[in-house]
Amino acid sequence: MTSIGKSVGAGRTVRVGEREIFVGEAGSGPAVVLLHGGGPGASGWSNYSRNVEVLAQRFRVIVPDMPGYGRSSKQLDQSDPFGDLARSVGGLLDQLEVPSAHLVGNSYGGAAALRLAMDRPEKVGRMVLMGPGGVGTTRALPTKGLQELLAYYGGSGPSRDKLERFIREYLVFDGTAVSDEVIDQRYQASLDPEVVANPPLRRPSGPLALRTVWRMDFTRDARLRKVAHPTLVMWGAQDKVNRPEGGRMLAAAMPNCDLYLAADTGHWVQWERADLFNSVAAAFLEEKS
Repeated sequence: MTSIGKSVGAGRTVRVGEREIFVGEAGSGPAVVLLHGGGPGASGWSNYSRNVEVLAQRFRVIVPDMPGYGRSSKQLDQSDPFGDLARSVGGLLDQLEVPSAHLVGNSYGGAAALRLAMDRPEKVGRMVLMGPGGVGTTRALPTKGLQELLAYYGGSGPSRDKLERFIREYLVFDGTAVSDEVIDQRYQASLDPEVVANPPLRRPSGPLALRTVWRMDFTRDARLRKVAHPTLVMWGAQDKVNRPEGGRMLAAAMPNCDLYLAADTGHWVQWERADLFNSVAAAFLEEKS
């Protein structure tokens, strides 16, 4: 098993269908897959750098770069992005010969986890979702934070100033807590030519745009009420990207869903409140169903 150290160089590439998925692992025990968000320059390691070491003391932690990000293949089916991500995660588990795994998903990764629980429920144990995408997204105008995120590659193109503004003003509650080094690393990663030419996270367009938008809103999918997997939703009370009201919507719709609203926290719960997240998530994942 490959161990994730301080370097992002640790890991291996796994063939999943037509894609190459870069994945790192650490620890042993029940399998837990950490699915990262869709911000510019995101990757599995950068999103979960404050969580892997702690969780690996109790679990086999699997940290992929999602399709379109990091060192994984960049193509993504824009007509059904959440479904495409779910197929890749499920396919990765198949290739790793993992019958089922607990899923931890932040934002974009949370949407992928929910979709996999709908499409292939047997592959999913418990879920921890932090500000997941696809919750009530067609029922109100996008938040300012989501607009900033979707506009990153538009206009004059990516820039460090745009990324710094998004991270410090919208991604976290306390922007001063994010070091210049973190922003520099994310900015450099966001400049991958394949990503600049074909951003994985963008506004649906074309004749089937409305259909795509509806596909990306789980509250319009009748299957959501049948997702019985034990689920913990952790949402930052000051999330400016995905509205915290989404947590209450999931708790009301899903039959076995707990909700934790974290005070003075933005969209990046696992990073801003790492100690809280690590302890609460680990305890929840260890509970017996």
